[in-house]
Amino acid sequence: MERRYDMDWVRVIAIGLLLIYHVAIGFQPWGVLVGFITNQETLDGLWAPMSFLNVWRIPLLFFVSGMGVCFAMRRRNWKQLFQERTRRILLPLLFGIAVISPIHVAFMQNYYAQQVAYVPNAGHLWFLGNLFTYVQLCAPLFYLMYKYEQNQSVEWTKRAFSHPIGFAVILGGFVLEVRLVNPAIFELYAMTWHGVFLGFVAFLFGFLAAFTGQGFWSNVVKWRYPLLVFGLGLFMLRMLSFSMKSPNELMAAESVFWILTVFGFTSKYLNRPSKALSYLSQGVYPIYIIHMAFLYLASWLIFPIDLQPWLKFVLVVILTFTGCLLTYEFVIRRVRILRPLFGLNY
Repeated sequence: MERRYDMDWVRVIAIGLLLIYHVAIGFQPWGVLVGFITNQETLDGLWAPMSFLNVWRIPLLFFVSGMGVCFAMRRRNWKQLFQERTRRILLPLLFGIAVISPIHVAFMQNYYAQQVAYVPNAGHLWFLGNLFTYVQLCAPLFYLMYKYEQNQSVEWTKRAFSHPIGFAVILGGFVLEVRLVNPAIFELYAMTWHGVFLGFVAFLFGFLAAFTGQGFWSNVVKWRYPLLVFGLGLFMLRMLSFSMKSPNELMAAESVFWILTVFGFTSKYLNRPSKALSYLSQGVYPIYIIHMAFLYLASWLIFPIDLQPWLKFVLVVILTFTGCLLTYEFVIRRVRILRPLFGLNY
């Protein structure tokens, strides 16, 4: 089976953007309301690019996660898949709830002169809880599709995802989700029913896209420029006509077009191995798990200093990335007993 190096790059880039996005929240006036240490001087200009990312960054990660399960199932039976996903998802989730997330809560409590207390919580790791649930719910259906791959309905699914009809199916699924759930804020995914159901839809379509194989990749590569035009058009409409808050149906459509655009361009230009990718693809998961602790530490250190807010933003970004990379390289990667707690093999 050919490895999809472009999907490794998508994961790496998406987590990198997630770190920058989370740093940016610390410079918004409402950041403290969603549990972030917030700088006294805000940077409102940061939010336009962050809002651009926010409609598709989390659905993209669920989409790629569905693809990853599809790739894994080609080499594992159901028992092996359950054991592997328990080790790679559930174990880091439980460890993160008990050990990692309380660290950044403690920094926030101290920063705001509250009593520092041990508070186990999922925090940013809610994503892993959703993902583990989707795997358990969908694995029986996915294995049936593999078992009856020559079935006519399965063949029809593959044909649809090898054709622009597949784009319409994905678009319909995203729009139907927001029509049924009607979220007050489309971009609010963490620990909401909207996040649960949209994540499930994206995860399911990610599996179907990877299951289709080369037909899907050829399809998104062929249509990558029209997909880009539609994504840009919907973003400009949202920015110019709706003050960045267009109706949920339009935001769902924008999300789909950006996700498919990402797949089209990365499939065309990034589907090749490299030493940097080999290193980063191993490190991106542990870095995702620990990044909030280093973000809150950097905010705790930098925000009280009398500096221009843009300089603070740059410093917090540098300190967060540096802390994560050094901890991964010299602690998580090298201490054998810690590796499975961060989703790595012994």
